[in-house]
Amino acid sequence: MIGILFTGGTISMRVDPATGAAVPAMGSRELLELVPELAAVADFEAADVSRFPGPHVTPQAMWALAETAAAWLERDGIDGLVITHGTDTLEETAFLLDVVLTSDKPVALVGAMRTMSDASWDGPSNLIAAARVAASPASRGRGTMVVMSEQILAAAEVMKMHTESASAFVSPEFGPVGVVDGGRVIYRREPPVRPTWRAEGAAPGLRVAGIDPRVDVIQVATGMDDRFIRASVAAGARGIVLVAFGRGNVPPAIMPAIRDAVAAGVNVVVTSRCPTGRVSARYGYDGGGLDLQRAGAVLAGDLSGAKARLLLMLNGDGSDLFRQRTRTE
Repeated sequence: MIGILFTGGTISMRVDPATGAAVPAMGSRELLELVPELAAVADFEAADVSRFPGPHVTPQAMWALAETAAAWLERDGIDGLVITHGTDTLEETAFLLDVVLTSDKPVALVGAMRTMSDASWDGPSNLIAAARVAASPASRGRGTMVVMSEQILAAAEVMKMHTESASAFVSPEFGPVGVVDGGRVIYRREPPVRPTWRAEGAAPGLRVAGIDPRVDVIQVATGMDDRFIRASVAAGARGIVLVAFGRGNVPPAIMPAIRDAVAAGVNVVVTSRCPTGRVSARYGYDGGGLDLQRAGAVLAGDLSGAKARLLLMLNGDGSDLFRQRTRTE
């Protein structure tokens, strides 16, 4: 049996005739009535967890969903989970779940890029494909995945790359780990290595005891000064994620503020605005990756800024979790 947890998003929306804009409309019962084919895929049990549009999802809501998912996965009768989610923040929730859940049972996150009012509504086909993935014995041990347009994408690698296309979700550097082809779940490569650590005090099924959302993301821009970094520190941020240029380089004018932030005990993590590739200490000029590393900043490998922020929320010292991930420095 698989569990299906509904959290909202476009997959459960319809267009309001009065405004012409999409709004939340359906819970699990209404949506499942429109997808009777699910019964042929697997036995399932469904529950409504929330009804959030993607932008309404907070790190605290992601953590609450992780607690719920862990409890479901601990049940003997549940072989896997499907979670519906708004696409704007789907990749972040998928990544958090992949990091914190300990179970080897599969979790498939799914959404839709079209509403039920659209002729091209992709919700039913995406939901059926996700159910196939969650129900497949071949999915065990692969952690959390995103299933969209019959592509199976690893949570650590998936990105939403288009604002509206039905094929918006991709793994831009490595490609999908598998596909759902003619109803068959086919895997073509191994997923990224998942964490093996578990923090003291963590609840059953979880790797950590909670999250601390006091982490800011700052987009690096040409010629910027240090106002945002200093304002973040003054406001009590425990961590700062810099979305830097290229290999992980920043304007030299912000280096003093970065050094001051690290000296004040704030964890500073460096990512890149490039959608593929890794940050590294390749450049040794003022503001280059090596300069940042020597200043005490942590280089986040191939993580996006959004995912690095979530990982830092789970981390006490700003480095261990990054260094325990595959392909990070």
